[in-house]
Amino acid sequence: MKSVGHLVVLSSLCCFISGYSDRDRVRDLMSKYPLIDGHNDLALQLRKLHNNRLSQIDLHNVSNVATDINRLQAGHVQTQMFAVYVMCWAQEKDAVRLALEQIDVVRRMCTEYQDFELVTSTQEIKHSEMNRKIACLISLEGGHSIDSSLPALRMFYQLGVRSMALTHTCNTPWAESSSKLYNVYQRQNNSLTHFGKAVVEEMNRLGMIVDLSHTSWETAWAALKHSRAPVIFSHSSSFSICNHERNVPDWLLQELKKKQGLIMVNLHSKFISCRDEANISHVADHFDHIKKVIGAESIGVGGDYEGAVSFPRGLEDVSKYPALILELLQRNWTESELADVLRRNFLRVFEAVERVRDQLTSTGPSEVQISVEEVQNPCRLVLRPPDTTGHSDRSGSSRARREPKGLLMLSIGLLLSSLHMIQ
Repeated sequence: MKSVGHLVVLSSLCCFISGYSDRDRVRDLMSKYPLIDGHNDLALQLRKLHNNRLSQIDLHNVSNVATDINRLQAGHVQTQMFAVYVMCWAQEKDAVRLALEQIDVVRRMCTEYQDFELVTSTQEIKHSEMNRKIACLISLEGGHSIDSSLPALRMFYQLGVRSMALTHTCNTPWAESSSKLYNVYQRQNNSLTHFGKAVVEEMNRLGMIVDLSHTSWETAWAALKHSRAPVIFSHSSSFSICNHERNVPDWLLQELKKKQGLIMVNLHSKFISCRDEANISHVADHFDHIKKVIGAESIGVGGDYEGAVSFPRGLEDVSKYPALILELLQRNWTESELADVLRRNFLRVFEAVERVRDQLTSTGPSEVQISVEEVQNPCRLVLRPPDTTGHSDRSGSSRARREPKGLLMLSIGLLLSSLHMIQ
């Protein structure tokens, strides 16, 4: 141990004499291995502050937020996973529409600005890096945005979505959230239902990354076991360091490692120090602990900027990422380990997801449907085949009475008849 200490001192001395500082090492390392950040909610802030009117702002320099093009470049962020987030109270209402509008604003900003490039694959990420572009990946934050529909999931994939968190702060009819904020879709001993497993299977088939941030530990464990591809926690930290429900316990980290998955450390102060204030050292403690439990090859960065209100001192916005890497370097993380954390781990996981997709090319789209009883959505329209008995009015109304309370039932035959009368 004494000889190792002498080597560290000698290395630092050589750097001092040569004028090549640790900050220079960080700059060179992040220039060679620029960051892939797993989670950013800029699209949410664009909606809240500007109603998605991109014509009113210049994304190079945006006030009242922690993210813009200039600061992404200063922070050596080469790929940003932009979250498409819809509030939970839109579940059973217009969550799909709102998600589409948020996808639209991400696609617009990533195609209207030359510094950005919309990407959908690992190959395109690497191509963007070669062209010195900031690659934009789209993630769907919360399974409530697909309205319990596999066809909707597939259409989101067609629009460029490459990752989806199974839940946000609300349960869905098929998966359980870590949050108890909303008292909806309560179940016992069924944290990932039959339909929920079908969602995971279809995401595997499509090549969409399964994101377990925000899910309950039971749902996360069930999804880990069921998924054929590696999964991620796109913006979660260590429960052992900060015992917040959004963080991941060691036993679940070990299951994640078995799956060759990835935890991308969240920088929100509440998840770092369990208080409203934190510093870079507190953040590094999470990295150190997770590395001790499952190794540096299972760690990434998912800042959660724009999605949270407080961040550690020294990490106030996306330009500050070099300060975090400097802290880890000074804690004797190797440059190879940091290169893994910065980008190589995420690329490995995404490539594995793509390989599973390629293995499933002979598998057709899933036709699994969720039952009416599970959804319990009074706004969901259910179409029935036309009645051929000649008593459509009477049988149609009796059928409606037999369905769960509040559910609207329409016969296709009655609908066609009504349209004919209008004409």
